[in-house]
Amino acid sequence: MTENKPEIAYLPPGVPPTNHGHTVAAWVTMVGITLGVLISSWGVVVAQSWSSWLVLFVLGFVVVGASLIIGLVLRNLGLGQKTVQR
Repeated sequence: MTENKPEIAYLPPGVPPTNHGHTVAAWVTMVGITLGVLISSWGVVVAQSWSSWLVLFVLGFVVVGASLIIGLVLRNLGLGQKTVQR
């Protein structure tokens, strides 16, 4: 026969929030990155027919960089995921 002993579970002291990026900072950053990649890819598509395609290609990377900076600023302003104090 087996004995029925209670099982002990060891949980971490604090469980982090589970919003999985559903914050203003995350959404703004992802929309900016998506737009930047679309602009850069459009520059590659029109490279055959348009002489200054490099402008669109570089502009897309500038938009990506700006959205990353804006996302960091929004996170530091408190619009990102909250951190757990340990």
